[in-house]
Amino acid sequence: MNLKLIIEANVQSTSSGHNPALLPGLSVFVTVARNLSFARAASELGVSSTAVSKTIKQVEAALGARLFNRTTRSVSLTDAGSQLLKTVEPALASVDSAIDQIRSDYDQPSGELRINSSHVAFVSLIEPHLTEFLRLYPALSVEVSIDNILSDIVGGGFDVGVRLGHTVQQDMIGVPLGLPQHRIVVGSPDYFRQHGEPKEPQLLIAHTCIRQRLHTRGQFYEWVFCVNDRNQQVNVTGNVIYDEMRAVVSAACKGVGLAYVFRQFAEKELAEGKLRAVLEPFSPVGEPFYLYYPHRTHMPAKLRVFVDYLKAKCL
Repeated sequence: MNLKLIIEANVQSTSSGHNPALLPGLSVFVTVARNLSFARAASELGVSSTAVSKTIKQVEAALGARLFNRTTRSVSLTDAGSQLLKTVEPALASVDSAIDQIRSDYDQPSGELRINSSHVAFVSLIEPHLTEFLRLYPALSVEVSIDNILSDIVGGGFDVGVRLGHTVQQDMIGVPLGLPQHRIVVGSPDYFRQHGEPKEPQLLIAHTCIRQRLHTRGQFYEWVFCVNDRNQQVNVTGNVIYDEMRAVVSAACKGVGLAYVFRQFAEKELAEGKLRAVLEPFSPVGEPFYLYYPHRTHMPAKLRVFVDYLKAKCL
């Protein structure tokens, strides 16, 4: 709180006939009462003795009571001043403490960090690094909410979200994380032995495909392919539907059908031979996940360290 500006504003407000706010005046009152000197109070506050004197007169006028006995040699509190000081001084100390706490929260990473993420983004980018992040910042607690819808992170009370690039809200600040996510068609060796491999995207219509909804009762995840330098959607069919990619990958490993997933998300199953990728030459151009948040200025320390940490790990 810049008391110099507040006091000078109070002095100006008197000349214009407005009643000044009491709170900044009470802060000046406490400073004078502590020093029992207008000159020393003025020096501490960085303003003139005249400005301090006028501010005290404004407070006294607003309260209808004299707060100080003044002589040319000394200043002392009246009974009303002593009574006011006993009440106001601890109250202002609580206000100062609250302000210091807020500043500390913005300077030191502490409190609860609320993250909203899709499951794929969580597994790929957040989960591998969460243990180390919490070890580095033990004063922080982290709450992660996982869903497949584009949540309003501000309305939901979240500090930050992690989503695929094209789904990031337009009014958000977005930071790309990791490599572009390439979508591929995968199936188990058993499935391909029984049904063969599709050689072109349109031939997927003849196959059993595991479909995925973006969220409960929402639209289906689109199977998009790049054919002759143009994106083309194939309307696949199948008798199994999930709303989460981990379940899709698991079902594909069991031979239920073909799945359309992010290569990085199924990397382990591909390496172990549980899944095999097909139609890779037709995979569309990938895009990265984005970490996004609503404000760049006055960023809390808890958010700043998380953004910096994840950028360092995933860029």
